[in-house]
Amino acid sequence: MKEESFKTKEISLAEFEGIRIGHASDEEAATGCTVLIAEEGMAAAVDIRGGGPASRESALLEPLASTEMIHAIVLSGGSAFGLEAGCGAAKFLEEKGVGFETGYAKVPLICQSCIYDLGIGRADVRPDLQMGYLACQDAYERDQRTAMGNVGAGTGATVGKAMGAERMMKSGLGSYAVQAGELKVGALVVVNALGDIYDSKTHEKIAGMRNAKGDGFEDGEQALLSGIAQQEGDNLFTANTTIGIVICNADLNKMQLKRVASASHNGYARTIRPVHTSADGDSIYAAAVGSSRINANVDMVSLLAVHAMENAVNRAVLSAKSLHGVPAAEDILQRIK
Repeated sequence: MKEESFKTKEISLAEFEGIRIGHASDEEAATGCTVLIAEEGMAAAVDIRGGGPASRESALLEPLASTEMIHAIVLSGGSAFGLEAGCGAAKFLEEKGVGFETGYAKVPLICQSCIYDLGIGRADVRPDLQMGYLACQDAYERDQRTAMGNVGAGTGATVGKAMGAERMMKSGLGSYAVQAGELKVGALVVVNALGDIYDSKTHEKIAGMRNAKGDGFEDGEQALLSGIAQQEGDNLFTANTTIGIVICNADLNKMQLKRVASASHNGYARTIRPVHTSADGDSIYAAAVGSSRINANVDMVSLLAVHAMENAVNRAVLSAKSLHGVPAAEDILQRIK
């Protein structure tokens, strides 16, 4: 008897209950922030692989930490300066009455990761308290779960910096979600990598380091290996970091979500070369959302999370538009076809 294949289908992040997603963007300064809010709380974990992360409240997500739920995850530009946006999110959620009850006040529990986008647009303008507040406001007014490209934390994202900013390309924010039976798994990612980006299905390069003329591609890995890169040894161009969130409707605890977050880095590895360098702060959060979570095998969630993340990475660069003279994938791919 022939076994029936297990069916999966693509869905939208809009099909996940219990969350809101909002963005605040500044195209002139080429920076912004994105917030994922769960008013009733979400179990979450994080796996950080890169050598240079900028983050807030990561310790809350360790399995031994007593906190079982957090209320928001913020992704932002601005490098470590951008961590101020998390305070704006906290202010907004406190006004909404969202947070952990301490007896004296409700304290919103917010985790955050930042990309370095100071090398494009304006370095003196970064996501701040007001921008974090506006991103939350956006989540309540419009709930932009389907926005991609030059939006939110993806506004100033770039890729392909093995030889510095002169040959980099524009990237952005991407998302992808899939459903198998009752299980839903999705990914939201800001791709700001040192490395080049490859199509997860064809394995062809779709964005990254450009050649000297700027009208085609050159191999970033080979540039690093051969010593051509301007940044040698431990002095790699540090304006990098890919940060993402995997969400699911599975009833998983922090330890299990840590495994999902860890596995999801395979989605980075399938699409970004090189990945997890000392010049990147690559991080992935995994969160269980919604009030009606289902029983699911952690390995099945992980498999779907990898699939969602690799597709989200590809969409982040394919949805991006050129900005401040930095070309996007659509500009280069049209020339070389």
